[in-house]
Amino acid sequence: QVQLVESGGGLVQAGGSLRLSCAASGIIFSIGAMGWYRQTPGNQRELVATISSGGRTNYADSVKGRFTISRDNAKKTVYLQMNGLKPEDTAVYYCKQEIASRLVLQDYWGQGTQVTVSS
Repeated sequence: QVQLVESGGGLVQAGGSLRLSCAASGIIFSIGAMGWYRQTPGNQRELVATISSGGRTNYADSVKGRFTISRDNAKKTVYLQMNGLKPEDTAVYYCKQEIASRLVLQDYWGQGTQVTVSS
């Protein structure tokens, strides 16, 4: 069974930084795209950043220039470095990894980690 475990959320003042991590474990043959999404109460989950298996990145316009997504394939981990945080970045952040396990390729989600940015 595949599991994703997130860490690194918390409370930070505006302008501060946080680094989120998401590590996969279980029976894993390969990992494709990885990404981070966020959700606030009453709203749909939205894309923050993605990174392909080849390292190509994509960012939401609202975080370009402030957030950086990266991955460590050996550790089966995706990171999100968040700098210049703003109160509007407050949300629950979820990671997603596209994982081939037991010959089945599917998306797996982390449990979510709260990021709160105070003004």
